Amino acid sequence: MTRAVVLASNNAKKLAELQRILAPLVPDVQVLGLSDVADYPEPAETEPTFEGNALIKARACLEATGLPSLADDSGLCVDALNGMPGVLSARWSGVPRSEGGDRANNRLLLSQLSDVPPERRTATFVAVVAFCAPDGQEHVVRGEMPGRILAAEQGEGGFGYDPLFAADGYDVSTAELAPSEKDAISHRGRALTQVAPLVARALGG
Repeated sequence: MTRAVVLASNNAKKLAELQRILAPLVPDVQVLGLSDVADYPEPAETEPTFEGNALIKARACLEATGLPSLADDSGLCVDALNGMPGVLSARWSGVPRSEGGDRANNRLLLSQLSDVPPERRTATFVAVVAFCAPDGQEHVVRGEMPGRILAAEQGEGGFGYDPLFAADGYDVSTAELAPSEKDAISHRGRALTQVAPLVARALGG
């Protein structure tokens, strides 16, 4: 029997990141994205928390596909902005990702922090991953990566706010790190490392 888990996302970079992180932890599991399953109406992310939105997406994916489902909700929480953009991170500028939303979000964030000195530009990347299995199991885990917002974009790797974010202990942005180095410290990497054994157990691993 094929062992498969679906990531409830159309983000190709996020799917690749998940596959890269889960591969050594759950080596014989096929990781599918939404493009690999039949279309279904994606639910609105209406919850005020990362945990709530991750569960909404994972539950909807499980109901539509019948397969064990993973969903993440992640974002950047900037201290000088009282924790925003937070759950609104992906749509902070109002521009869809497909139309250059990442760049628009970064430009808006830089303008909002233009008068904030370096020592007050602290921030934390947060990722919450929900896992829902056909037998009714539900698990929610949280990973965080503290750091600071840079004065300008640096690097071409990663996605989202990566070019603007330097993790604690690093002088370069997370967009300048090798994928394996980023996975070892990232908010999503930390969350997925926690959820991987739960996925393996649910799939009989």
